[in-house]
Amino acid sequence: MTRERSTAPKGERSMVPEGEFRSYYGRPVIKAPVWHEPHMPAYLYAGGLSGVSSAMAIMAGFTGNDRLERTARVAAAIGAAIGTGFLIAELGRPERFLNMFRVFKPTSPMSMGSWLLAAQGGLSAVAATTELTRILPAVGDAAALATGLTGPLTATYTAVVVADTAVPAWHEAYRELPFLFAGSALASAGAVGMLATPRAQAGPARVMAVMGAVVESVAGVVMERRLGLVGEPYRLGKAGGRMRAARVLAVGGGLLASIAGRSRTLTALSGLALTAGALCTRFGVLEAGRASAADPKYTIVPQRQRQGQPR
Repeated sequence: MTRERSTAPKGERSMVPEGEFRSYYGRPVIKAPVWHEPHMPAYLYAGGLSGVSSAMAIMAGFTGNDRLERTARVAAAIGAAIGTGFLIAELGRPERFLNMFRVFKPTSPMSMGSWLLAAQGGLSAVAATTELTRILPAVGDAAALATGLTGPLTATYTAVVVADTAVPAWHEAYRELPFLFAGSALASAGAVGMLATPRAQAGPARVMAVMGAVVESVAGVVMERRLGLVGEPYRLGKAGGRMRAARVLAVGGGLLASIAGRSRTLTALSGLALTAGALCTRFGVLEAGRASAADPKYTIVPQRQRQGQPR
């Protein structure tokens, strides 16, 4: 990265043009994320689905909506199991996942996330099993209540894991990523609730889906605008296409959910659109991180601007 400095006396115009930003042979200055597709995006999606489904199950239980409660408990357990499976696949070997439980490190988002996912998976599995078998229902109810703590954290801690890196598009988005992931998780859980619950009992799931679509869409727009240059990867290339598709699907799915009522066709279209949008968001965020790490300008230019230096 170079920029020519003027040596002309004050009052005289330099004949040397301003240099453009460039790096040493165009090489990245940070390592690219090593996460893989579809493992990591699927893990992020499944964890969010599990976390919010647990919260939906608790609310459904308190309001006497037994059918939605059953759907949400099962969705939470399945989501946690799928998320764990994809995380193990991402790590490459099962023993690597087990090794993460050798320490409990509060300052490490990955360490805390591993313990959190394990707790959410175990509690949601107990809650779903007792719901389906009717064996020891009091134990299942207690486990479900406990997911009221682990569920919301599971839905959002992945945003901390992503932001706690040197990748500019992720690190600088630490304010909006939790809202983006939370909104996407709300939409995901609402979509599953709508699709797997009789329409007469699926009203709360539709409300949750609409809320999630709104939060996800607004958080994405605010994030891209606030980040400026660093947010370019969310607007350009493959990542930009995925993020735009996610926004269209979220908005479309949310609108359909708001007018679906008891229409089976509109409910199905809404649920599928919201699910596809949530997945596009996760894939888009991963791809934006890769693009951000690959181009050194997203690392160097903001650093120089913060130091008050020319680019």
